[in-house]
Amino acid sequence: MASELTWLGHGSWLIATGGHHILLDPFLTDSPTAAVKADDVPADFILVSHGHFDHVGDVERIARRTGATLISSFEICQWFGQKGIDKSHAMNIGGSFAFPFGRVKMTIAQHTSTMPDGSSGGVAAGFVLRLPEGNVYFACDTGLFYDMKLIGAAGIALAALPIGDNFTMGPDDALEAVKLIEPKRVVPVHRGTWPLIEQDAKAWAERVRSETKAEPIVIEPGGKITL
Repeated sequence: MASELTWLGHGSWLIATGGHHILLDPFLTDSPTAAVKADDVPADFILVSHGHFDHVGDVERIARRTGATLISSFEICQWFGQKGIDKSHAMNIGGSFAFPFGRVKMTIAQHTSTMPDGSSGGVAAGFVLRLPEGNVYFACDTGLFYDMKLIGAAGIALAALPIGDNFTMGPDDALEAVKLIEPKRVVPVHRGTWPLIEQDAKAWAERVRSETKAEPIVIEPGGKITL
């Protein structure tokens, strides 16, 4: 069965592949745009890119309910460990590991990472997931950086890029990111959650279509992409 990715809104994803369910940055219950609530999602693994509230909001609740393994930076794993979430796998930038669903590589991300209580969340990250159908790059909350070209050199079947601006890349920088990464397909995320990061995703997609070889995919929260 083909891998299926569901955008849950903001920076949150549910990836179903090989009989496993992987959540990325679950911010659901308090999100104004989330397609589901924290109690409604399955999870075997939870990937966390950084410590901001809109990316860790439901990690503890979901991990307790499902027994999912947390995959994140050493600092974030320790922080949740102090809350009793001790089923975790710590990583750091540049490292990779083969999990039952596929290999995960933790990539550079240019932004801050602080836990909701103000303690350090270590360095912020993105992720490349090596799935049976190809590599998927989740840039998460990053700003533009030239080493995206190196990430793209591995071959990216699908890239999820933020376009919201203010806290992340905006549409112009995200378009430059597409040119550096050269993914086969690209989906714009981290947009529209609040008025501050409202963007015209369809207009951005037209720019991608006219200026790059990537196929843009615009979906709304709850929308699915099959690899």
